[in-house]
Amino acid sequence: MDNDLQYPGRWAIESPDRPAIVMTGSGQAMTFAELDAEANRISQLFRSLGIQPGDHVAFCMENRLEFLAVTWGAHYAGLYYTAISSRLTADEIAYIVDDCGARAFVTTPYKADVVAEIDAATPSVEARYVLGGAIDGYACFEEAVAAQPSDPLPDRTEGQDMLYSSGTTGRPKGVKQPLSDIPLGAANSVSMMAEALFGATPGSVYLSPAPLYHAAPLRFCIGAHRLGCTIVVMERFDAELALAAIQDHGVTWSQWVPTMFVRMLKLPEEVRGRYELSSLVSAVHAAAPCPVEVKRQMIEWWGPVLHEYYAGTEGNGLTYTNSQDWLEHPGTVGKALLGEVVILDDDGNEVPVGEEGGVYFRGNSSFEYHNDPEKTAGAKLDANTSTLGDVGRLDEDGYLYLTDRKAYMIISGGVNIYPQEAENVLTMHPAVFDVAVIGVPNDDFGEEVKAVVQPVDPDAAGPDLAAELIAFCRDRLADVKCPRTVDFRDELPRHPTGKLYKRLLKDEYWADRQSRI
Repeated sequence: MDNDLQYPGRWAIESPDRPAIVMTGSGQAMTFAELDAEANRISQLFRSLGIQPGDHVAFCMENRLEFLAVTWGAHYAGLYYTAISSRLTADEIAYIVDDCGARAFVTTPYKADVVAEIDAATPSVEARYVLGGAIDGYACFEEAVAAQPSDPLPDRTEGQDMLYSSGTTGRPKGVKQPLSDIPLGAANSVSMMAEALFGATPGSVYLSPAPLYHAAPLRFCIGAHRLGCTIVVMERFDAELALAAIQDHGVTWSQWVPTMFVRMLKLPEEVRGRYELSSLVSAVHAAAPCPVEVKRQMIEWWGPVLHEYYAGTEGNGLTYTNSQDWLEHPGTVGKALLGEVVILDDDGNEVPVGEEGGVYFRGNSSFEYHNDPEKTAGAKLDANTSTLGDVGRLDEDGYLYLTDRKAYMIISGGVNIYPQEAENVLTMHPAVFDVAVIGVPNDDFGEEVKAVVQPVDPDAAGPDLAAELIAFCRDRLADVKCPRTVDFRDELPRHPTGKLYKRLLKDEYWADRQSRI
């Protein structure tokens, strides 16, 4: 065994009885020896189905003990794997499973009522499995896995996630990186960053309080396992239980979204002071802008252990700041750590320091949006320069500040929401003449989803129609994507060509804020 390799198999030999996964709610646990053996059997199962390196599998599960074992099983087999949000509707899940070309699909009874509807819409799936119970038409995953040997597959190479973002049609699109074809266990950027910046070492304890199907939690958990860390997983986030998890499990590093900070800060002082948090060396946050005062209060409470980065599922670059640098540059999301950050105008020219423009990374732009060449082309200025669609500025020290999003993506509680999906649904309601969906300020979540509607009949505008439109949307999309509130207008600001000036609407709601995100 090469001591430089980074994957659970190494730690199954060096520290077989060390917990690899611990669930905070149920108390269930899995050692590194158990995780490696289970991942080997799962990889053997996929290979026994004829699924070869470079092929695709998908899974839709809530946070549970087996989630990361399934992920590692696909990774051991050298596959592309797509983790799907357990909050999506049947139509949304079916689209992703079909679009990614998954040959196998794994789910749980948690999604029984939804996945029962997707079979006809996912003809490429050759094997369907349920874990933790029974669903009609789905084979028992535990039995299928138990029948496989725990020996490793020969000549293993690194697998790769393919997680879904939004496309130009309003449907989500998979962010696809080329497979590396390098041996299993090679270090990657997440594990290197965790080791160099966050103090992660073999035996460290990492807390994951977020849904594992999101890109950052999934990739950080994989990175933590590469380094031999124990991962403590919360079935669902709860502010006080998160503090208890840090204390009870001796958590040394963790990752959060700003909404979680807000929820913890709102706990009564007596509750906050009840827990011993001195084990925490690093608290990493990303995924959404953190209000300056929220972050300042967190540093005052937890100490200078906060680390922030700005990056995307696309993996085209990354900025980073620690607590000390942030206190000297409040509001920054850091300096470039991977790639070079440049601020460009609409013609692709660099703007002067301090001026706003499109935020671009120069460096790794090898990603593509699966089955969406238009979106891929729109994100890239050239083969070496690409954007996540944000607007920002650089200061004289090279620190980046985000001020807006070109694509009007909404980030609510760390969840990316693409308004076109809700707009496409609401447009079809017979009472809607025109609609715009935007993100508006929310003190807890950063942003919330609002629909601004021009009704067919102006006299119908009011609470009853608003409730009807929200319910109409929730029948067709995950609730997180749907408006929480609806405002009515006599007319929406459109150019004669039909282009909607969504910026004019958004500016009304953000008028008293320094940043529009």
